[in-house]
Amino acid sequence: MAQPIPFSRNAGATRARHAKAMLLPIARPIADDLALRVHLALDALRRGVGSKADAQTLTQIVLLTGFLAESGFGLISGEELGAADRAVSAVFDIGRETGEWRLDGAGFALFASLATNYDRQLHSAPLWAITAASERLNRLVAGVPDQTPVRKQA
Repeated sequence: MAQPIPFSRNAGATRARHAKAMLLPIARPIADDLALRVHLALDALRRGVGSKADAQTLTQIVLLTGFLAESGFGLISGEELGAADRAVSAVFDIGRETGEWRLDGAGFALFASLATNYDRQLHSAPLWAITAASERLNRLVAGVPDQTPVRKQA
């Protein structure tokens, strides 16, 4: 019978393991699952069978990708983020008016690039950066003012 791994019950050892885990990227299956959700939403909107939830997923990815890039993980320009914001705003406007949630060809190309960037970020950024970006998104959704310090670029 296999013996369990003896972990120290010391609080300091637990904190040290947690701190070490925060420096590593998230587990590949979790990163793959998060990325797959984005790609499914993007495909549904490309085919014109999307929903409000799919458009919200793309909105979240614009924000998360930007937050992670601000933390130094991945490259995305302000112009790309602005164009993505305008494209998803158009999806919301048309979706509310017509009930058809669709991304045009240019919007799809833009978000395909953004989704690829997000994939890379998920597979390479440490857990602390992904957690911080996610918490920042949650605060934004809840309407809590963003108090993230602005990092100076070298």
